[in-house]
Amino acid sequence: MGGATVVGQPDDGWGRPGATAGPAGAAEGGDLRHSGGPWLRAAGAADQLVTLLGPVKGELEAAHRGLIAGAGAGAGAGALDALVELGAVRASWERRIEEARGECGSLAGKLRAVVGGQAQANEAVKKGFDGVRTSGGVGAW
Repeated sequence: MGGATVVGQPDDGWGRPGATAGPAGAAEGGDLRHSGGPWLRAAGAADQLVTLLGPVKGELEAAHRGLIAGAGAGAGAGALDALVELGAVRASWERRIEEARGECGSLAGKLRAVVGGQAQANEAVKKGFDGVRTSGGVGAW
């Protein structure tokens, strides 16, 4: 780990002055730092997917109408069978797109909820430590 100390490992100096930060998110002095930013960016990306998938159903419908019009009245039985099969495939894709939109919308809400949960957990831990007194001053064990 390049000589850096990670909070929570045995003999890592956590809570002692001069503890170094590791790549796992530990900050100077052993404080674990995190941010809601990555969670909120992921929620935003999920929302964008919902938006981007929105018009796809209509685009499939328009393309399907174009194929039916292109088949014309002189189409043989094979062409008509293909159009029926194409309709089943289209319906399947429409279901999948709607399911994906629903999952992305649900995921966006859950990702945002993580940020709220983290904030509540942080406050609870902080309040727990606020009541602890040490004999040697701040950070002493």
